[in-house]
Amino acid sequence: MKRSKIRKYRKLLKLSRWLRARFNWLFVSFAWLKRKLSWLKILNPFRYLKILDWYIIRKFIGTYFYSIILIISISIVFDVNENLAKFAQYHAPLKAIVFDYYLNFIPYFANLFSPLFVFIAVIFFTSKLAGNSEIICMLAAGISFKRLMRPYMISAAIISILTFCLGAYVIPKGTIIRQNFETMYKNKKTNTSAENVQLQVGQGVIAYMQLYDDNLKKGYGFCLDKFENKKLVSHLTAAEVQYDTIADSKYHWKVRNWRIRELKGLRETITSGMSSRDTLIMMEPTDLVFSKGQQETFTSPQLREYISKQIDRGSGNVVQYKVEFHKRIAMSFASFILTTIGLALSSRKRKGGMGLYLGIGLALSFAYIMLQTVSATFAINANMPPILAAWIPNIIFSVVAYFCYRKAPN
Repeated sequence: MKRSKIRKYRKLLKLSRWLRARFNWLFVSFAWLKRKLSWLKILNPFRYLKILDWYIIRKFIGTYFYSIILIISISIVFDVNENLAKFAQYHAPLKAIVFDYYLNFIPYFANLFSPLFVFIAVIFFTSKLAGNSEIICMLAAGISFKRLMRPYMISAAIISILTFCLGAYVIPKGTIIRQNFETMYKNKKTNTSAENVQLQVGQGVIAYMQLYDDNLKKGYGFCLDKFENKKLVSHLTAAEVQYDTIADSKYHWKVRNWRIRELKGLRETITSGMSSRDTLIMMEPTDLVFSKGQQETFTSPQLREYISKQIDRGSGNVVQYKVEFHKRIAMSFASFILTTIGLALSSRKRKGGMGLYLGIGLALSFAYIMLQTVSATFAINANMPPILAAWIPNIIFSVVAYFCYRKAPN
């Protein structure tokens, strides 16, 4: 057995020498390229992570997901208990309950209460480290509190990116499915009509609809006015207007029993017809009917596009959409702020364990979430700038985080 291994190693050695002799220029080129690109090592983020950093990151991320699983499981139990009668009343199928409702319920509420889970995770495992005198050993070994924060901030950055990507791109698509399920099997109430809708659909083009039914995608008492240099040049009226849902592109409408008045100076031309006529109007059914929580169903690019379009049309009903857009960005930064507060509160070893600081952490987390809701309400009802309403919780808690950091053990 040993002789066969020796023969194998000799063959491999001969092969390597042969390759080296034949392709020496290739080995030399690789060596030269390695020397020239050695500076790229500084771009490798893992070279800055030590054993201590990996230890804390694993603890942080693991505790974060553990707390999410624990609390969301309890929430699902309470939600099932509350809505079971409604599901039975409206004959909701089990597949729809599991995949359409709860599969989208979990990421929505996990992302909504992400600041709470971050705070609980930091308080929980850091208090345990402090209780085992691990924090004391780290500080006694010469590690500063600032250096100790590095793995915490890396973990917060991972959670922040995850929170933003979920809130901006993934969860809105699931929210549409969940809201459709709730409309069909839970509350049976949704806004499907609009009255006296007026909006600007183009430069100098104003549309008006007396009544719109979203179920039929049909409007009644339609009027379309076109202005040039503040003068009316065209006036279209129609008894009915129908959105073309099978058209190859958007903005296709069919008008019935229509009449067009074209004004050129003192001359007026009237054209009318009873049959259906295709026309291109820069509006969609989503521009006419606003339902509660509609802003949560748009991804961030769609939300930005919608806000821009509504502002161009002169619509004033965009405040909640602006708040939602800025809130998604602001919430991703909450992980850094609440991680700093949690670490500063729980890194000192004290008698009595972590009960008091877990309570403080829960109180601060709920205060953050409540402040978000209150500031959003002020933005909608009290004309507060939406970007300020979204960032007020971060501004206030940043001051708290700085104070806690200054009082942290060193």
